[in-house]
Amino acid sequence: MTTARTRETRGTVASGVIARAPRRGAGLGLAVLSAATFGTSGTFGSSLLTAGWSPGAAVLVRVSVAALILTGPALLRLRGRWGDFRRSARLVAGYGLIGVAGCQVCYFNAIERMPVGIALLLEYLGAVLVVGWLWLRHGQRPRTLTIAGAAVAVAGLALMVGGSGAGGLSPIGVLWGMLAAVSMAVYFFLSAGPVGKGGSVPAGTDAAAGTDAAAEAGAAGSLPPVVLAWAGMCVGAVALAVGGIVHALPLVASASDVTLLGHRVSWVLPVIGIAMLATAIAYSAGIAAVRRLGPKLASFIGMAEVLFASVFAWVLLGQLPSATQFLGGALIFAGVTLVRVDES
Repeated sequence: MTTARTRETRGTVASGVIARAPRRGAGLGLAVLSAATFGTSGTFGSSLLTAGWSPGAAVLVRVSVAALILTGPALLRLRGRWGDFRRSARLVAGYGLIGVAGCQVCYFNAIERMPVGIALLLEYLGAVLVVGWLWLRHGQRPRTLTIAGAAVAVAGLALMVGGSGAGGLSPIGVLWGMLAAVSMAVYFFLSAGPVGKGGSVPAGTDAAAGTDAAAEAGAAGSLPPVVLAWAGMCVGAVALAVGGIVHALPLVASASDVTLLGHRVSWVLPVIGIAMLATAIAYSAGIAAVRRLGPKLASFIGMAEVLFASVFAWVLLGQLPSATQFLGGALIFAGVTLVRVDES
């Protein structure tokens, strides 16, 4: 009987691992898609800032248009789930104020004062903050592979930025970049849905392991990814608009043509690009990825945004990455791989 039970247990564990593999694969694909689309934000956003837009105005238009784009899909997914929506009000408020509005305002203020590469380097230190929070708050002490992966990935980011020939640092820009890192860490935890206190993913939960419930909607009562993204953007847009009305956030925009990819185009083009690609798709895919992979692994895969930004500059602008940047990219990939192996 003992042998039979042992075989049954082993069979259950094996079937669980096999069943989880496609979900993990889908999570990796969604995380890469999110990183790739987020990687376009610097190109679109810089064109608006160079044309005289304030960071607040650029973010307000970005999230407002993205909210409009997601309204139809979100309302379709909300049918019969309005109770879940009401119960998730605090999660939505935090996600919209910090994960959407706060993170983007900090990032845009950073790239207004320093090169995009350095701003991204500072912002993605949020992945290290995720590991630290899981250790301090949930007792998930990072193992050797995670520590090594974090060190290698951050070194790769530094090489990517150093190889770009970026100029000096602005102290205020560095502060905005670090605030963006904190906001990004909060974004990854809130994306996991209301699993445990504060919307984070406690140690040992199925959400951290990537089960079916976590993959599609987190714990019971959680919102589908497209709904959380849409609702968060609505909250973020309202908060930004209020900030502009009370003059706490400068909102300056221009209807003049902008320079995008070396061409003079209407300002509408980068707005649609940043709203559709770098916001609506990026946030929705990112939430779905966190639900399948957990905040730690998803945050490290998010570092690939820097790689995609370099690839876009290479393909679209003919800016061939240097040997140092290629090495940095390889190190980022190696670091993410180490964290991925540690999560297996």
